[in-house]
Amino acid sequence: MKGFTFDELTVGQTASFSKTITETDVYLFAGITGDFNPAHINEPHAAGTMFKKRIAHGMLGAGFISTVLGMYLPGPGTIYMKQDLKFLAPVYIGDTITATGTIKEKVEGKNRVVIECSVTNQEGTQVISGEALVMPPK
Repeated sequence: MKGFTFDELTVGQTASFSKTITETDVYLFAGITGDFNPAHINEPHAAGTMFKKRIAHGMLGAGFISTVLGMYLPGPGTIYMKQDLKFLAPVYIGDTITATGTIKEKVEGKNRVVIECSVTNQEGTQVISGEALVMPPK
């Protein structure tokens, strides 16, 4: 596997990754990170929240941006340097989310690329937005 180099990237270039969020994903993420917030793992508690049912961890959804950057655009060999995020809507167990990265800017002379990031659910609702700074492979 080979990622795109700085010279191979173009402004507007895009790539996406989709996955359906399972209960197992939420429990594994909780175990890996130690975030056992009952909004994620306790259905009776979650029923009393504004979301009315369990939600996936925000960073679980945001993690799929990392998949786009590290596997597809720019791809293998990319160094993730910075990420700004806004969490706009909940992700529920059973939602199919799609993370998309779009090249916004190439920083000439520094081998850096600014990527607009978006995560949407199966209904097309944007659940996460953000911007990443990466160093593509040489």
